Amino acid sequence: MSDHKEDHEPFNDAIDHQQKIEGYPKPSEGKLPLPIRLIGYFLFGGIILMILVGLLGNVLSN
Repeated sequence: MSDHKEDHEPFNDAIDHQQKIEGYPKPSEGKLPLPIRLIGYFLFGGIILMILVGLLGNVLSN
């Protein structure tokens, strides 16, 4: 088994600077903030719901 502590260490000073000073995300964080995820859920959920309602309305009206 490999030690995953090495994955969190920056491999040079530029990456270390971006992570500490500029707020550059770490590779292990990989998730969007909750408000952005919620917007995505509502957006894609609404699109899928509109498609389903449109298909159902088309089938029932014919």
